[in-house]
Amino acid sequence: MTTTRRDLLRLAGLAGVAAAAAACAGAPKDPTTSGGGDAKTFSVYWNAGHAYKAYDKVIAEFEKAHGVTVNLNKQQWPDLRTRLLADFASGNVPDVVEEPGGWVQEFAISGDARPLQEYVDEDGEKIGFPQDWQPGTVDRNSFEGKVYGVQLHYTCTLLLYNKAMLTAAGVEPPTTWNDFLTVAKKLTKDGVHGVALNQDAGYSWPWLLQNAVKYYDPDSKQVLAPNEAAVEALQFQADLVHKHKVSPVPTPGTDYSGPQKLLSANRAAMILTGPWDLAPIAQTSPDLELGIAVPLHHKTQATISAGTSLFVPAKAKNPELSWDFIKRITALEVERAATKEVGMLMPRRSWAQQPEVKNDERYKAFSQSFPFAEDSSAELRLTGKSGEIGELYKTLYQSVVMRNEPAAKAVPTFVEAAKKVLGS
Repeated sequence: MTTTRRDLLRLAGLAGVAAAAAACAGAPKDPTTSGGGDAKTFSVYWNAGHAYKAYDKVIAEFEKAHGVTVNLNKQQWPDLRTRLLADFASGNVPDVVEEPGGWVQEFAISGDARPLQEYVDEDGEKIGFPQDWQPGTVDRNSFEGKVYGVQLHYTCTLLLYNKAMLTAAGVEPPTTWNDFLTVAKKLTKDGVHGVALNQDAGYSWPWLLQNAVKYYDPDSKQVLAPNEAAVEALQFQADLVHKHKVSPVPTPGTDYSGPQKLLSANRAAMILTGPWDLAPIAQTSPDLELGIAVPLHHKTQATISAGTSLFVPAKAKNPELSWDFIKRITALEVERAATKEVGMLMPRRSWAQQPEVKNDERYKAFSQSFPFAEDSSAELRLTGKSGEIGELYKTLYQSVVMRNEPAAKAVPTFVEAAKKVLGS
């Protein structure tokens, strides 16, 4: 198995704890905190924000069909990744993993993900895979001509705003960076911020894409290329917080729901997010008249594609059961149920043609923006180094946007560190 230097440092501590536990005579295996379990336990690693009732029904039917108990281990992405890397090292892995985009190819390259091509060849046509999935979702979950994962959710990041606040300020939804800054300034008053940026570094990527920045350029072997454009995009975001003070300082942590809570509480007028925040906004502030804007334009009009996928670890003990779980939870009727429940967007082409999707202005706004959505890390993932470089980028984002380190200083530091990781 291939792991990064940062991962190895993290795993060293975990391994020490595991060794101490093993030394205790009769120490039991805890299936709630480790990947595997006994033959009657089916372990699934899942994002804490995606525990939907629609999936509970699938899980209950799966348990009944196979006589197993599903251990749905719900964690935020950073914690899930740390746990998963420890499991890879120990060999005690879960049966299915939900990942935030990018891990499938990374772990296919390292040998930690199991190819699913034999199952796709056998009955993919019966479930409409891959022909009923958006093409980009199949490519991002394949490696060297083989399928390693199946897309579960698919969407993009857009600007959500409080219509009443914009109307009261006499402004229209922004379409360019200059418009955005002007509108954010007018909306910032009386304890309300014009915008709330997210602590999650992934939310910074629409700005970088709008400035024509590539995470990794395979021709020049450069990261954040061109570097000058990356500096401009990151500094623009930092200035929203520290210079113009139209956004609160993002709070470090693993919870990405902070901006949504500020919007729902009428303390922020605009946020950048995806459909995963539609249900919480509707539930906590049903009177808020929500608007959804098209992606902003700077050098180009763009946003980041988002979504999660499912994969099976290479050492999973019951891959046939894992494939059946994936088939069940990605079925069209389950997609429709999850959309009705929480507003999540889905990767099936047939899902986009359902009446509940076509007749909803919110879902339509996102689906119409799919042509502007880009997979920012597509080239980087194929280097096999996306995990470690992603950690470096988180540090860069926190340094610039949260701690106000000049982007012109922080970006070169990131670039040099990334070059060492890439061996270039």
